[in-house]
Amino acid sequence: MGKVIGIDLGTTNSCVAILEGGQPTVIANSEGGRTTPSVVAFGKGSDRLVGQLAKRQAVTNAENTIYSIKRFIGRRWDDTASERQRVTYKCVKGRDDTVDVQIRGRNYTPQEISAMILYKLKQDAENFLGETVDSAVITVPAYFTDAQRQATKDAGTIAGLEVLRIVNEPTAAALAYGLDKGQEQKILVFDLGGGTFDVSILQLGDGVFEVKATSGNNHLGGDDFDNCIVLWMLSQFQEQEKIDLSQDKMATQRLREAAEKAKIELSTLGATSINLPFITADATGPKHLAMELSRSKFEEIVAHLVERTIEPMVQALKDSELKPAEIDKVILVGGSTRIPAVQSALQKFFGGKATDRSVNPDEAVALGAAIQGGVLSGEVQEVLLLDVTPLSLGIETLGEVFTKVIERNRTIPTSKAQIFSTATDGQISVEIHVLQGERAMATDNNSLGRFVLAGIPPAPRGMPQIEVSFEIDVNGILKVAAQDKGTGREQSIRITSTGGLSTSEIERMRQEAEIYADQDKKRIDLIELKNQAENLIYSYESTLKDNGTLIAQELKIQAEESITLVRGLFVDPEVTTERVHQQIDNFQQLLLTIGTSVYRKANSSEASDSIETTILPTNRETSTQFTKTSVPITQEEFDLDFAEEDSTVTVDYEAIE
Repeated sequence: MGKVIGIDLGTTNSCVAILEGGQPTVIANSEGGRTTPSVVAFGKGSDRLVGQLAKRQAVTNAENTIYSIKRFIGRRWDDTASERQRVTYKCVKGRDDTVDVQIRGRNYTPQEISAMILYKLKQDAENFLGETVDSAVITVPAYFTDAQRQATKDAGTIAGLEVLRIVNEPTAAALAYGLDKGQEQKILVFDLGGGTFDVSILQLGDGVFEVKATSGNNHLGGDDFDNCIVLWMLSQFQEQEKIDLSQDKMATQRLREAAEKAKIELSTLGATSINLPFITADATGPKHLAMELSRSKFEEIVAHLVERTIEPMVQALKDSELKPAEIDKVILVGGSTRIPAVQSALQKFFGGKATDRSVNPDEAVALGAAIQGGVLSGEVQEVLLLDVTPLSLGIETLGEVFTKVIERNRTIPTSKAQIFSTATDGQISVEIHVLQGERAMATDNNSLGRFVLAGIPPAPRGMPQIEVSFEIDVNGILKVAAQDKGTGREQSIRITSTGGLSTSEIERMRQEAEIYADQDKKRIDLIELKNQAENLIYSYESTLKDNGTLIAQELKIQAEESITLVRGLFVDPEVTTERVHQQIDNFQQLLLTIGTSVYRKANSSEASDSIETTILPTNRETSTQFTKTSVPITQEEFDLDFAEEDSTVTVDYEAIE
């Protein structure tokens, strides 16, 4: 194997590193910089600029200069409305409901734009090494979805790189920090980059880097701090000059650059001047923007962003069952961690503990990726990286319940299977709806994809045994398969949906799981009781069909009244689980009386119990909902053989009739 480069593909800046003599080294770009702006520009004709040269001409070519493309990669059009409003280039809806960028009538996917940045980094590495580079380890935010990870991997392929591994950014930073540290310690990596925020807690020791928990926000970063300054400048200028600059793309681009510059200066200065001559003009002549921004004012307008960094730390500590005092080191990663307000908030959260700045926050992720590249190439020995999946994965089951198959913060690679069954007699197909999140109800979680397992032989409900298998590979990319154990018929899906999780979705999944825990529990309990009631009703109706002549008319009337009463409870929004329990118990006692009567009259054995857990279809042929059967799966870890020729499918499905 040749040289393996490590790439930090960032929202605002990217970095490439290589392992030399057992130590990671950052590779400078052709302009001499150690980081490369994640910017692509299209000039006149076929001219294309990448990196610093592209950023330099952005003001005069705003509509054709693409930045922050990482915010769109692997995501749906409907999920990116706020992000699209903040860029100066034109976004259009692409194939499969993706976000494309349109430049002079031609559409480019986020993967293509990202590939241009990766190719620039690849060229810089080849110039430095004097040899061809065709393998890389690329990092992504810990909270990137399966679709975003796959899209990033595709971008590497487009750039001519074999992506050996996708690594979470905070995990890579921990590798850079802990490579030469032999003692055991618990570290928290606080990674606040240009467009994403991640928190990971790791246990280090004896060459093992084990991720205990991860949390974060895919859409919180330095760009958002810049945007706060831009909005402040727009407001101030409109108040002073009565002119709205927000629709002027060239002016907006100048404001963005000035905001970034001011933010950086305020990390070391108490105040900064913002001067933008000839920002616009009106009937009275040209207008100039001249403002003073103090650090205290800056901290005031970004206070809500700083506050949003706290909750993911609380969640990560809770998931890892640790207290702030038990963290040995807090590692800062990402340029935005230089903001004094962020550092102050961290010190306050950890009781005054100083943060560790032994690694360069702009370079740590790329250095860690280079170390992982050395591990994969065999150059680095005795280093084991154990990462985790950030959110739970499962399927929709009866009553729109989210049944988890793989819990969050489980070490990857991992695999697990669970047995499900049908709900109606003669059902010949089922639809598997794959979900990601932490809420109890399917509708409250993120949909990853759907697929149908057809060709199930007609059988009584509950008889078919359908094994649903989940496998997450070392890159955090998910595959799901379903197999009818009776026939061996199998269907699988590689999750490559374009939809990702927005900031609000990520926060909602975490916070609402706590806030609405009691409400969710009641809904789950009522659904389980409804399933129990329907099974009892089904049992009675089967007995009535087979032995109706043996049941007294009075008992039949009582049964029908009880069924009406029980079913009526489930449409009452104020009903309590205790009341439902009582009515179901009464119905069970009535069925016991009916069964005893039938037994005595027929002098035959008692009817066998029906299987309790079922899948209820939306129609007779194709089911969209599952529940667990009483048949447990005997193994948790297993190997899945997904054939290379398996088709890749998107998330948009139509019901199969």
